[in-house]
Amino acid sequence: MAFPDFGAVLAPADLPVPAPGPGEVLVRVHASSVNGFDLGVLGGVFQGMFAYDFPVVLGKDFSGTVEEAGDGVTSLAPGDEVFGVVMRPSLGQGGFAEYVVVSEQYGLAKLPGGLGHARAGALGLAGTAALNAVEAVAPAPGETVLISGATGGVGAFAVQLAAALGARVIATARPGAEAAFVTGLGAAWAVDPADLEARVRAVAPDGVDAALHLAGDGAAVTALLTGGGRLASTLHYSPERDVKATAVMADPNPATLARLAADAVAGRLRVPVSRTYPLAEAAQAVADFTAGTVGKLAITI
Repeated sequence: MAFPDFGAVLAPADLPVPAPGPGEVLVRVHASSVNGFDLGVLGGVFQGMFAYDFPVVLGKDFSGTVEEAGDGVTSLAPGDEVFGVVMRPSLGQGGFAEYVVVSEQYGLAKLPGGLGHARAGALGLAGTAALNAVEAVAPAPGETVLISGATGGVGAFAVQLAAALGARVIATARPGAEAAFVTGLGAAWAVDPADLEARVRAVAPDGVDAALHLAGDGAAVTALLTGGGRLASTLHYSPERDVKATAVMADPNPATLARLAADAVAGRLRVPVSRTYPLAEAAQAVADFTAGTVGKLAITI
């Protein structure tokens, strides 16, 4: 699924199978998922930051089987099952395709037994961003952590990771199914983002020790931190308050991907796929993601 130019819609495209260069592998893709990054690519947000090699195939996540290894590849061979995040220097090849070429060294890990392509294809980018964000604020057992944007893919992983460290998680979610979703993942409280300050203050009158800004108004989230609190923002919000702030850019190195996969296999981390679409319906998946969803939207190829 590709788009031929800025402003064009996502549609099926018949493209040649790419060839792996030195240090690269060609992966036969079995699964992918929708991420916020994909919306930015489709909307042309990254003009000037990345080169767009049209037609651009969407999809940062992938899980599949190595079809061919390029020169110099030593750790992988045809038939190996792998997953990860497409980290190419330009935007062109993506996971919403039958094949993608990726680096052997970065953005890729071997698929462990028991994980499966469907879950692995929804784990890489969101799981990495969540882990990087939680590690940036490093919650101690008993500390209170606010997660703004908790119902999305990154937020759903972050709730679980923070709770596993012993943090008391306050997760933004609308009453009803969303609130049940985040508390089911380990959040101690679900608070309506439409009344964020009052709801959080009712739970933590003096403020929260740390916050993850994954969605919503960065200033409103930062205002709820205690003095000297810690903030991690995947939206790169820079607060004016005197808090420890970290702008998070997902780093899907092999060790991080392997850790996430091991946690998922062991049952310590749930991959929250709420709906799965065939590749032919990827445009609908992107539209549904844009309209707002809970958890991850997966693509099967």
